Amino acid sequence: MKLICGKSNEELSKKISEYLDVKLVDMKLSKFSDGEISCEILENVRGNDCYVIQTFDSSDSIMSLFIIGDALKRASCGRITAVVPYYGYARQDRKSRSRTPITAKLLADLITASGYNRVITMDLHAGQIQGFFNLPVDDLFARKTFIEDIKKQDLEDICIVSPDAGGAPRARSIAKPFNASLAIIDKRREKANHSEVMHVIGDVTDKDCIIVDDIADTCGTLTNAASALKKSGAKSVRAYITHGVLSGPAAERILDSQIQELVVTDTIYYDRTSKINTQKIRTVTVSEVFAEAIRRVHNNESVSNLFI
Repeated sequence: MKLICGKSNEELSKKISEYLDVKLVDMKLSKFSDGEISCEILENVRGNDCYVIQTFDSSDSIMSLFIIGDALKRASCGRITAVVPYYGYARQDRKSRSRTPITAKLLADLITASGYNRVITMDLHAGQIQGFFNLPVDDLFARKTFIEDIKKQDLEDICIVSPDAGGAPRARSIAKPFNASLAIIDKRREKANHSEVMHVIGDVTDKDCIIVDDIADTCGTLTNAASALKKSGAKSVRAYITHGVLSGPAAERILDSQIQELVVTDTIYYDRTSKINTQKIRTVTVSEVFAEAIRRVHNNESVSNLFI
């Protein structure tokens, strides 16, 4: 087994490396003066089972994954797996209007063309994106990590909240171990990154509400949902989000909102000394979930119970 760190999330890569007790491959990833990315694998990988850990947090990180894959393919490695904790561009997974792209499918094609034989990711924005690939895809879940963390909190009457109807299955799967009630936020989105909360479906009076979702970008939907829950009588509001993109005014919105705490995973790295690091934002790691998936794929063992 060879682990390659794609530089977009070195902290997560190191944790996976430590769990598996496998050193990261020595690789030189640099740029020319015009921004063109260059890659050189500095050790022998011929015939090896290679895993490239790279999250899609920028266009550079996406391009780097393609270039690393091509370098490994030309170095005659045995199999290449793209470990993509956050699969960016997944929100454009269909033609919502005329003359728009389907970027989730485009990236799937480019990953395949770069020489990858398998993809391991987490909480895809839409499950059907797996069908965009003509190769095996393991879409892992953060819910086990979230459930374990929620159990550590001093909460009495829990209500799991989905910020939209589409996320109800995710919310239901987290509510089940707690025998918790379920609520759904009915919202209307006029355009990207803008949403208006209409009303809360379900009884949240005097309950400790936990909003669960896959992506928190500008956090407009999240903070609007928290306000609606408090107006409906919620005792407290927390949020558990898999991918904390937290762009633009996200940190300020969370700080000024009714949300008591926002918990995100480390699928996306952020500098803890930056303005995003507010007292309301906490990170939990999913490194063991990815490491265990990599170990099982490498040993040709079943990965199915990681989805339970």
